[in-house]
Amino acid sequence: MSDDYILEFDNVTKTFPGVKALSDVSFKVRRGEIHGLCGENGAGKSTLMKILSGVYPFGTYEGRVIYDGKELKLESSAIHQAAEEGIAIVYQELTLVPAMTVGENIFLGREPTVRGAITWDNLYSTTQTILDRYRLDVHPQDVVKDLGVGKMQMTEIAKALSEDARVLILDEPTSALSEAEIDKLMEILRTLKANGVTCIYITHKMNEFFRITDTVTVMRDGKIVTTQPTKDLTPEKLVSYMVGREMKERFPKGNRKPGEVIFEVKDLHADWDDREVLKGVSLTLRKGEILGIAGLMGSGRTELVMTIFGEFAKITQGTLTLNGREIKIKNSHSAMEHGISLVPEDRKRHGLVLMQTILKNVSLPNLDRFSGFLRIDQNAEIVESLRIAKELAIKAPSLHVAAETLSGGNQQKVVIAKWLLSGPRVLIMDDPTRGVDVGAKFEIYKLMNELAEQGIAIIMISSELEEVLGMSDRVMVMCQGRTNGIMNVADATQEKIMQLATGIA
Repeated sequence: MSDDYILEFDNVTKTFPGVKALSDVSFKVRRGEIHGLCGENGAGKSTLMKILSGVYPFGTYEGRVIYDGKELKLESSAIHQAAEEGIAIVYQELTLVPAMTVGENIFLGREPTVRGAITWDNLYSTTQTILDRYRLDVHPQDVVKDLGVGKMQMTEIAKALSEDARVLILDEPTSALSEAEIDKLMEILRTLKANGVTCIYITHKMNEFFRITDTVTVMRDGKIVTTQPTKDLTPEKLVSYMVGREMKERFPKGNRKPGEVIFEVKDLHADWDDREVLKGVSLTLRKGEILGIAGLMGSGRTELVMTIFGEFAKITQGTLTLNGREIKIKNSHSAMEHGISLVPEDRKRHGLVLMQTILKNVSLPNLDRFSGFLRIDQNAEIVESLRIAKELAIKAPSLHVAAETLSGGNQQKVVIAKWLLSGPRVLIMDDPTRGVDVGAKFEIYKLMNELAEQGIAIIMISSELEEVLGMSDRVMVMCQGRTNGIMNVADATQEKIMQLATGIA
């Protein structure tokens, strides 16, 4: 291998019972570059990175991984050995201990000691050196649970770099970050590159590849499709490599014809934990309409929809009106009785019981429909769940497989399925395509169009402005717990939305 390359995957093949996850994967990563790795869920990206980081040790796969000129053989204590070799991974799901400080998290399990006692001054001064070297804007003695998601992400990166990582793998690092936090992460990655660290960057956000990577490798069905300099690609070409077909439009145009106003929020104020989180929110929602809600993290978007659904803040002022009548929502059961359903932001924590089957997840909030005298009508439960699963094209061997075994896109479809089974008139979708690959995103967009065409009114929160502009009929922008503007999508631009979101306009 040339000195220009730090990594080479040579015909790597990985098989699970009945499934070939990787098939003869071969490509190279240049020393000191930011190398993008993309593909739909199930393409093999995570499996390949688990081989590189030692989750799947040497001998559990075929082929070779060449690292810095030598074959990488991570064996018994493979993950620890990978760290010693300078290979670190930052997962999408953060692995920090919330009650500990930044410094304690960074050196957890390998604290500096003298005669068996931790030397706290040494621990915190070394932490500060690492933070300064990579310009990470956190303090060694900050308690992690008091940090925002962006600073938690920085702490996770510092933890990975504390063992002098030469290869840093970032798996969906911006999925929960605001625009400002993404900008900061991009600065950090440029600093890492300047310090000679090689980064492998995995994301479902197309624009980030063009913003930060030098080279992109595309995977599909466990195989390599292409490796090209990013400058030679376009978003359309990249998507076509990923899905194996040309996609002329990312946001399908439905045949929506919004009708009369069916839901209204008027001057809503709400408190949570002795703090006012909603300070005057007003909106109208029409039958068959998609109303996009944009705003920076902390603007109150999720707090608003969770409160409407009866599961967050206490309403202190304002009204909710459905079909011209004022309604009071005490909890999620009450919301469902009024025909309001919520697809939550974090499907794994709030949307699914991961160990349970698809069938149980879909039927769980709808048991009233299937219950008789002291028993559940299991035939009706299966028939209805199967019907909605087919309508949403959930890809699974049967309804009896656990939700945790599904891809991100299919997990999201299960969450949508269970709420559609409740027959909502108002469907709230909080970041519905977060962590979902481009092919599954397109399917969810088509589904949203179909639901709106059937007359369901949809509120969609999204952190991606392109998605807001591509899917909405109107856009509402929130800033500091307030409505700061509502406009028709024809009049909206990313610049106008950001001006409203930051409070400039």
